[in-house]
Amino acid sequence: MGDSGPERVLIAASFVNRVGNGLFNAAAALYFTLIVGLPAAQVGGALTIAGVVGLCAGVPGGHFADRRGARTIMMVALVVQAVSMAALVLVESWTMLTVVATVDQIAAAVGGAAWGALVARVGRDRPARFRAKLRTFVNLGVVLGTVGAGLALAAGTRGAYVALILGNAASFALCGALLLLLPRYPVLPAPPQERRLLAFRDRPYLVFTVLYGAMGLQYPVVSLLLPIWIAEHTEAPRWTVAALFAVNSAFCVLLQTRIGSRIETPHDGGRAFRTAGLLFLVSCPLMALAGYTPVWAAAALVLAAVFVHSLGEVWESSAGYALGFGLAPEHAQGQYQGLLGLGFSAGQALAPAILTTVVLGLGATGWLLLALCFAALGAAGPSVARWGLRTRPQPAVAVEATS
Repeated sequence: MGDSGPERVLIAASFVNRVGNGLFNAAAALYFTLIVGLPAAQVGGALTIAGVVGLCAGVPGGHFADRRGARTIMMVALVVQAVSMAALVLVESWTMLTVVATVDQIAAAVGGAAWGALVARVGRDRPARFRAKLRTFVNLGVVLGTVGAGLALAAGTRGAYVALILGNAASFALCGALLLLLPRYPVLPAPPQERRLLAFRDRPYLVFTVLYGAMGLQYPVVSLLLPIWIAEHTEAPRWTVAALFAVNSAFCVLLQTRIGSRIETPHDGGRAFRTAGLLFLVSCPLMALAGYTPVWAAAALVLAAVFVHSLGEVWESSAGYALGFGLAPEHAQGQYQGLLGLGFSAGQALAPAILTTVVLGLGATGWLLLALCFAALGAAGPSVARWGLRTRPQPAVAVEATS
């Protein structure tokens, strides 16, 4: 756990919340299609509308958290999510699903930005080490929640699905209650005459947001693209799909603190981003090669590729923390984290279409193009870090930029 009381509180709150997310996310689509009886196209449409509307709320919500207090805004968002999540058990129509899911996604975007600002305040002494530990427990929470969801899915009853949804709602409420144990951090004053929504005019940060969102394509590679590739293009046994999730989760949990705690400054983050791109440059061709080898060789290649990819994921997430927090002004962490979340969420929304049409459509060539794309994105990391450091107004950061 964390080294201080506030760190331990925020880690515990995040862990509880992500256990709930793991319970719900693995079963949400099946609940609305199999139990409620809505057509899959309607479910997808409702969640897409909710997601798009939610994207627009992150930066304004983050700015509100900067000016009104991150803890307060995050607690309000968690209460709204607890209520909206519980309301999902009452959904019987597409319209109701769209309304409830939209409210939930708006609260999630606002809460995510406020969470980023709160992380910045709680982990100020040793930010890299704290954020690495935080991500370790977040990953572990998702894994445990997913295991619980698997048990409910095996039961397949309405009661089991409702238990998952209400469990997620309870996790939001418990997370909010735990935040009461945090100090009430004073709002940091903004410089005189500073315009609102400063993040949208910060060109280095905007460029990094685009890079970070594009590099985020690496997450659906393991959760979406590789399982389809294994099933349709390799001789690897089907249990390999389950094994790759276990390997990915285990290595991210085990290695996040060890690697992430060393990546503290934006300069470190730029180099880590480049390292991540190089690791993905190795992992993607290994995944492609599995489609052209005998059965056990294919299984071995897939597991080796996931191991390398997991290393890249740890380096990439650590780089995101170092640059995402390090380049943001302390008084505007909320809106900057909201912008970063906007870029990441937009990338995740586009990822399924890009990966399934371009990569799967081109086969091995698609995998190689994806690898080169990741490497090119990573190669830009050090330059963006230097650019960002040169344009920061803080004297301490300016010294680092010129050293």
